Amino acid sequence: MMENERVQVDIMGLSPTPAPGGGGYALILKEIGGERRLPIIIGSFEAQHIALELEGIKPPRPLTHDLIRNIIEQLGFSISYVYISELRDGTFYAKIKMDVGSVDEIDSRPSDAIALALKFAVPIYVSEEVMNEVSFIPEKEEADSDSETETEKQPEMPTIPGDVDPQIRKVNQLKHDLKEAVEKEDYEKAASLRDEIKRLELSR
Repeated sequence: MMENERVQVDIMGLSPTPAPGGGGYALILKEIGGERRLPIIIGSFEAQHIALELEGIKPPRPLTHDLIRNIIEQLGFSISYVYISELRDGTFYAKIKMDVGSVDEIDSRPSDAIALALKFAVPIYVSEEVMNEVSFIPEKEEADSDSETETEKQPEMPTIPGDVDPQIRKVNQLKHDLKEAVEKEDYEKAASLRDEIKRLELSR
């Protein structure tokens, strides 16, 4: 893979999508050193694995990608990088590059490749061709900037000592429930709780 044929990206976020049947998530990748965004639709199971890793939540027992990482490391190998190589008939294809010269790039789904990239803390790349075909640059939200300016002009409301915001109490309770859900390996519930926590924190 030539340097000028690839773009390094980072994970910007995960969000539920109104996909038929539900359960779909949009994994948003952002170009490092640029403004382009690349959305990839993945399943809820894969999204949960990626979300847990992003949140630094360690399940009590190894999940699928933990197991794959453990096997690779026990064999004395590692991963150098992962690479979203092409978009064909509406489907993204990815490659996993091992740190062994005799091993070719391994075919993979992008969600699995990205999950392993997080496990091994290695770069994620996207082909320039894919970025040119389906990435987008978000529009500048001037309205939001104006709103922020107006908000900054408003005086801050005084806080009452000892007074606990009900929203803060709710977030703390949700975080407690999230910890319990992970301990019980109920990752679907954990993902839902994580999304609710983020929604409440952003609205504060």
